[in-house]
Amino acid sequence: MSVVPGIEVLCHESPELVRGRKVALLAHAASVDRAFVQSWDLLRSAGARLVRVLSPEHGLWAEAQDMEAVQGGTVMVGGREVPLTSLYGADASSLAPGGGDLDDIELLVVDLGDVGARYYTFAATADMAAAACLERSIEVVVADRPNPLGGLVHEGGASIERRLRSFVGHFEVPARHGLTLGELVRSSAGRAGRADGLRIIEAKGWSRSADGSSSAPSWIPPSPNMPTLETAWVYPGACLVEGTDLSEGRGTTRPFETVGAPYLDGEAVASLLTALPLEGASFRPLRFRPLFQKHAGVTCSGLFVHVTDRAAFRPLRTYAALLWAARRVAGERMHWRRDAYEFRSDVPAIDLLWGSPDLRQAIDSGAPARDILAMPDEAEREWEERRSALRLY
Repeated sequence: MSVVPGIEVLCHESPELVRGRKVALLAHAASVDRAFVQSWDLLRSAGARLVRVLSPEHGLWAEAQDMEAVQGGTVMVGGREVPLTSLYGADASSLAPGGGDLDDIELLVVDLGDVGARYYTFAATADMAAAACLERSIEVVVADRPNPLGGLVHEGGASIERRLRSFVGHFEVPARHGLTLGELVRSSAGRAGRADGLRIIEAKGWSRSADGSSSAPSWIPPSPNMPTLETAWVYPGACLVEGTDLSEGRGTTRPFETVGAPYLDGEAVASLLTALPLEGASFRPLRFRPLFQKHAGVTCSGLFVHVTDRAAFRPLRTYAALLWAARRVAGERMHWRRDAYEFRSDVPAIDLLWGSPDLRQAIDSGAPARDILAMPDEAEREWEERRSALRLY
């Protein structure tokens, strides 16, 4: 039996929570039930008066590239146009609803499929939208969904330097946190003293030991470069590549599993990685041509990261080691990203992603691979003591 997502539980088992109420919905293309009915149609069928739809980064239909400003508009629901507000515009002020976005709203329903990595911005959007509503005494219901990476394993430290807090560092949780979006929003509202107006509708039948292959009938890409469940498995580490001038394979059929650059010797990088104690992955040299962003249209040498054992695979360590190996092979030709990243241009993107300058400084100083692989250890032990209090499942 597949897991029942929270939106289906809400609309079929607790429709009284939405019936007759003026509702705003935060959703995207993957916001569907097990029969692939969109959540806005489910709410309408449950008797909600849907007055506004809000969308996160990549837009309602997941067609926009990362960091691409998305415009609002309308969406057809039940034969009528409903206003659509984008919560990812041209500047940071667009990341939370404002102005008249919440006028006449009695309830915000959040239904977003997440991928289990701190950097993926949907949970931050959900939290910021929920906070804006709770500050105005508007109730919030989060229709929860499973973490596709499961809920038992975490990787990385939860500490983020204050000056490095950002849209990809909104929560002080590890890069791979093992929590659901509902658990993240609940913990944030609790710390802010606003939990009274928040309700989490749990997904039924999900176990923390399950991964995405048993949690849904099919993977629906929540963004253009998250095409498969396998992409989500590497993403907690692979997103680090965004902090460099290496291409993460955007525009290929397997982004984030594919990494390289025109100047890189993919075979040498794969050889270095194969010699390290990195379980659950194999590294295959390849050539590819990115279609978007870094090195677009230029043939790159690089490697493909094959996850051979999900239980043993540790994406953060694997891709931190990949960056270390790329620097060893390419030297100063490989450099850290220099342009603005998620509305921040004052600090290196890699520091925003890691939560501190430690990884960048270690690689720049020529630290050995064993030091890179050991960096998350102590921080992970600290998080283990904290995370049990945040679990709903």
